[in-house]
Amino acid sequence: MAHKLRYETARYAASYGTPEQLPAPTTPEVVFVGRSNVGKSSLLNRLIGRASLARVSSQPGKTANINFYDVDGVMFVDLPGYGFAKVSQAEKRRWANLIAGYFDQERSFNLVVALVDIRHDAQRIDLETLGFLRESALPFVVALTKADKLSRTRQESQAQTLARQFGIERSQMVLTSSQAGTGIPELRRRIEEACL
Repeated sequence: MAHKLRYETARYAASYGTPEQLPAPTTPEVVFVGRSNVGKSSLLNRLIGRASLARVSSQPGKTANINFYDVDGVMFVDLPGYGFAKVSQAEKRRWANLIAGYFDQERSFNLVVALVDIRHDAQRIDLETLGFLRESALPFVVALTKADKLSRTRQESQAQTLARQFGIERSQMVLTSSQAGTGIPELRRRIEEACL
């Protein structure tokens, strides 16, 4: 039986704007990646059980750095949201370099949580991200966000469609909703299995 993480101990650890600033990893790391408006901060807060640990912004694309949160000795790593239109090319390049720079390092990638909005078919940028995770042989799970926006039957059929489009097993996906709390226990279980 996997040890449970004590989420109530979660605290903001640090933020970095360039790959060079990243400290060498000393703990298991769980990485959160996804498009800018996929609801990453909201899901992180729900997962951790804190209303405002990760800053939720009404303007997508506000997480411009890599943020580290210490959850009972496991680092939750929040990467900048990608694919957001309203930032300059230079800023987009910096984000891309930051994300690539993070994945280029020797780190303990215990689990990558790739967030995908369940309401849309596979976007090119999500396909690229999952392709990269597969090629790099990184352990990942897809968190389908905003599931509460669809009916139960629609959730399942859309999950099957996305699994097909991404070329992954349905079992590699978790339906989540930060509003309703759907999928949070399941996601926690997968994180704990990967880290502990």
